[in-house]
Order: sequence, then structure tokens, then C-alpha cells
Amino acid sequence: MARKEGSVVLVVAGLTALVLPLIAGPYFTHVATVVLFFGYLGMAWNILGGYAGQFSFGHAAFFGIGAFTSSLLQLHAGVNPWIGMFVAGVAGLLLGLFIGYLCFRYGLHGPYFALAMLALAEMMRLVAVQWMSEKYPLGINLPIMGNSFRNFQFTSKAPYYYIMLVMMVGVLYLTHLIERKRIGLYFKAIRENENAAENLGVDVFRNKMFAMAISSFLTAMGGTFYAQYYLTIDDEAAFGMAVSIEVLLGPIIGGAGTVFGPLFGAGILECLSEATRNFLGGYSGVHLMAYGGIVVAVIIFLPNGILGGLKSVSRRFSRKGEKSHEVHGNS
Repeated sequence: MARKEGSVVLVVAGLTALVLPLIAGPYFTHVATVVLFFGYLGMAWNILGGYAGQFSFGHAAFFGIGAFTSSLLQLHAGVNPWIGMFVAGVAGLLLGLFIGYLCFRYGLHGPYFALAMLALAEMMRLVAVQWMSEKYPLGINLPIMGNSFRNFQFTSKAPYYYIMLVMMVGVLYLTHLIERKRIGLYFKAIRENENAAENLGVDVFRNKMFAMAISSFLTAMGGTFYAQYYLTIDDEAAFGMAVSIEVLLGPIIGGAGTVFGPLFGAGILECLSEATRNFLGGYSGVHLMAYGGIVVAVIIFLPNGILGGLKSVSRRFSRKGEKSHEVHGNS
């Protein structure tokens, strides 16, 4: 029964997602695109931080390298943005493997790995600040080439929405596969206890590198989408600490280590952000305080995220139901 209800919800959600730009205006299409965008980035982070348990505070490094790689290739070599997106993903993957090798080979995990990733993103930002102050003091602005799928530029929001929807569904399906396959069990074992997983025969180093490769590749591709969507990029937008925080907030709020948690969390956070900005925007800084207070409250009272909390509640009820059934059966 629960599976049927879940399937119905997925079908309704899918149909709603497909027709949303047709019934919503540009503003709501933009908000929906941003929700999908941060849901996508959150899912990319979730593979490494949620499933494999390697909590990263520096995914802005991969996001920024992706945005800069595709943008510079388009500006200086005339590389098509779609090809640039794949090249950007490879650049992010190589960076992820490099930092992953240094961290995982020498046993960095937990807060030490998180700080190492934070340091990487900050170093990348400082390099970008110095380089852009000489080459692009006003930021990198992509040339406007008109309404063209080939050039990844459109005059309306709807095409960007559908592109992001496809990317999000792709990483959602990938996460679903990881959770169902043996690799997902390896990731979860590493997350719970690396030493125990290694004693059971799990190749901890190889699996953590694999999680890092997938996560960095997908995040870098997200950086390309951002550059094409806004047609401009600078050091703070690419490598800033705010990027890393926004990427990981969705999974934390929605439920790290779950398939739909990052998307659910991104939807809640974006809706909260827009609501507080619209209703409290006239009072300088108040909307940010309200938004931050709500986020802190969710983290305190639902440490496993909203979906994680709902799962634990449903498990408790199911256990109580089983116990009561046993009691009635024995009587």
C-alpha cells in the first residue's frame, strides 16, 4: 500500500514538474529552477557527505572550477558550452581526485577532512581574486548569442528550467541506483565506522575516492549551468563560502543520506528565503534573521533532517504496531 501511494505521489510530482513553466509566470519558473539547481548540487554533495560520510565544507572549489573552466573555454577558444560542461566536469573530477588522494591516503576524516576542503575552497577563491583583479576586474561576462539550444542561451526561463530538471532527475536516478547497489552499502558502512568496514573487507580508500569523483564531477557541471544561466561569474559567486554552505544546507535540512532529502531541503530553504525576503525585505536584515532562525531550529530539533526524522517516526510506529500485533496474537 505504501509503495502504491509513493508511486502516485511521484507521478503527480513528475507531471506537475513537467507542466509548471506552462502555467507559472517567469518569477515562479525562476524560483523552481533555483530549487532544482540547489537540489541537484545538494544531491551531488550527498553522495560524498551523506552516503559516504565525508562531510565537505568546500564544494565551492568544484563548483567554481566548473564555472570558470567552461566560461573561459567559451570566451577564448570558442568551445561550445555543452562540451564545456563536460570538460568542466572532468576538471572538477581531477581536482576532486587530487585533494581526495591527499586527504584519504593520509587518513583525514571527520572535522579534519571538512577543514581541508574548506581550506581548498578558500585557496581557490584567493587565487581567483588575485587573477581576476588583473584580467577580469568586473567579472567574466559571457557573450549574448541569442535564443539557441546549441549555445545554451535562451530568452525565457522555461528552457533553463527543463535543462535543470533533466540534470536533477539524472542525479536523482544515480543516487537511487547507488542506494540499491552494493556500492551504496559500502558507502554507508564507511560512514558508520571506517575501521569496522575495512575489517569486513571494504576497500575504504577506493570507495571514498569513487564517491569523491562522482560528487566533484557533478558539482562542476552545476557550476557550468550557473554560468550559463546568469551569463556572468566572479570569484565570490564561484568560490565563496556562501556557495559551500548553500550546497550542504539542503541535504542537512532535508535529510543527508536519503534519495529525496537534498531536493526536499532545497525546496524548503528556497521557499523560506523567498517568503522572508518578500514579507520582511523592507526591514533591513530581518528576513535573514528569520530565515537563519528557522534553519537553526530545524537543525536542532531534527538533526537527521526532515525526511530522516519522518523515517524514524514511521519506524517507531511500525515497531509499535508489530508489538501490539504480537501481543494480540499471543492473547
